Amino acid sequence: MTPWLQTCRLCVADIRDVLERLPGRAEREPVLQLGQGGDETTAIDQAAEDVVVERLAALGGDFVLVSEELGERRFGAGGDQRIVVDPIDGSVNAKRGIPYFSFSLAVAEGPSMADVVFGYVYDFGSGEEWTAERGAGASLAGTRLGAQRPKDTIEILSFEGTTTPTIAERIGPIVDVAARLRVMGSLALSLCHLAAGRVDGVVSLKPARSVDIAAAQLLVRECGLAIELVDDPPFAAAPLDLVMRSRVAAAASPELVERLADALRR
Repeated sequence: MTPWLQTCRLCVADIRDVLERLPGRAEREPVLQLGQGGDETTAIDQAAEDVVVERLAALGGDFVLVSEELGERRFGAGGDQRIVVDPIDGSVNAKRGIPYFSFSLAVAEGPSMADVVFGYVYDFGSGEEWTAERGAGASLAGTRLGAQRPKDTIEILSFEGTTTPTIAERIGPIVDVAARLRVMGSLALSLCHLAAGRVDGVVSLKPARSVDIAAAQLLVRECGLAIELVDDPPFAAAPLDLVMRSRVAAAASPELVERLADALRR
């Protein structure tokens, strides 16, 4: 884990420099273009991706980079190794100055979600550092996760990928499943909070891309929790690309995930 952990920390430092250089809405919010992932690329998105790509290019290795704005890019000879990056997960929060957005990076040995071997998520608001290594567990700031699990009933459910209309359309069936809702604005961080037992379920109301979830899903699975694609299972076979294939549901058990998925399908 150590070499990738160091690289991720250097990326975080690079993005912090970008945040200082672009301190407010006037600098962060301008829309530059449409990213390869289909969303608007704002100034903060582009600047953060630029420094991360530069940092990864300096590694000099053979890999395929999958990133939200540029899409897929081959470095060196390419090969089986994939680096899946979201430089700013929670862009709306970041450009408005709300301290709840993250950097996430996943390393995979192949083209699908099952091939992810390392995950890293950094919360720019709290300064919390979340890591996972396949088969070796997940950690928060170096402390192993798993002792505190989500509840077996959903007291707190995190909604992500939201707009007011999508919440209005989907909230009815959720009433019977979850007691309370949180709408925070970073799918990666919400999945990390599930891994730590801070929330009891997570759903994305719009289809997620691999850059949104590749790193954080490893924390969820290393903690023995369940995650699934609502519209296009199985989760493990999901390609590490930029296609928005499916909404996501995660919770303590497959049974709870299916209850959430069923509510979303209604």
